[in-house]
Amino acid sequence: MRIVLLLLIILHGLIHLLGFAKAFQFGEMEQFTKEISRPMGILWFLVALFFIVTALGLLLRKDWWPLLGIVVVILSQSLIFTTWADAKYGTIANAIIMVVAIVGMSNLIFERGFKEDVASAMNIKAPTPVLLTEEDLAPLPMCVQKYLVYVGAVGKPKINNVKIVFKGEMRDKGKDWFKFTSEQYNFFVSPTRLFFMKAQVMGLPTYGYHKYINEAASMQIKLLSLFSVVDLAEPELYPTETVTFFNDLCLFAPAALIDDRISWETLDNLSAKASFNNNGTIISAILYFNEKGQLVNFVSNDRYSVSEMKAFPFSTPAGNYKNVNGYQLPTYGEATWHYPDGEFVYGKFEVVDIAYNVID
Repeated sequence: MRIVLLLLIILHGLIHLLGFAKAFQFGEMEQFTKEISRPMGILWFLVALFFIVTALGLLLRKDWWPLLGIVVVILSQSLIFTTWADAKYGTIANAIIMVVAIVGMSNLIFERGFKEDVASAMNIKAPTPVLLTEEDLAPLPMCVQKYLVYVGAVGKPKINNVKIVFKGEMRDKGKDWFKFTSEQYNFFVSPTRLFFMKAQVMGLPTYGYHKYINEAASMQIKLLSLFSVVDLAEPELYPTETVTFFNDLCLFAPAALIDDRISWETLDNLSAKASFNNNGTIISAILYFNEKGQLVNFVSNDRYSVSEMKAFPFSTPAGNYKNVNGYQLPTYGEATWHYPDGEFVYGKFEVVDIAYNVID
């Protein structure tokens, strides 16, 4: 679809050169029954050039292309009105480009809120990371200690934040899977999770933003970034997102598990119960490990299903451990609800990249 739009913009731009050619009498140009002055011909040429630049911006995924697209469509349509009988069908192309550019601009504005929140969180002063030592592991259950040694956290800096890029698939109950990509930032000094998702649902761009910050949580999902499909800020969402935040910490930032806000209970050699207290909101989960020391599942009863606003057991089996920027981390996981009528996998996540203590 993007390629089709790209070709449409280029072709539409090149057609504007006919107005320039008519004005300067480059050929007969019989398709124009009305004369075009040379100054107007220069405008036709400039609009053609602006369309080509717009197409280049779209090709290179530049943030400025939608705004330029809107401006050049307005200019183009103004020229079409001056030669309506000859150029009126160009309105169809302009209408298509305008709609897509407006959607593109809406996407940028929606995503800008996420980027501004990330920038604000980055400005919160965090302690200078010191190296994680074996002595730091002493308060943890043996299975958790083994996990931290396995992932390679010992001898590396402690973690203030993490940036995670995913790709994968999601679905709602009774609906088809859709593909997504996501970018998120988690901050641990002041627990914060900012998750921005881009997807195509039934062929239409759909963006989502999960925000967990300042003891509040919200979820927005917008079709074309214009129409709200989900807009939640219910009280139940905060403990739900607290579980999600802690889940990210356990699977993708395990060095941050050494924290006074986490209390531990050893269950057996391969499992432990953790309780995380974020300013009085307490959630718990059971962590399951294998003999290698890998965390293979995370199970919590404190997460609410958004569609029903009711708590159900929630798990995230994970595996396919690989070296990611010097750490042995899971690169595939699933998000599963355990409903009374059976398990429902609603998310499949593949790690694209993980980076710690990022500054932008």
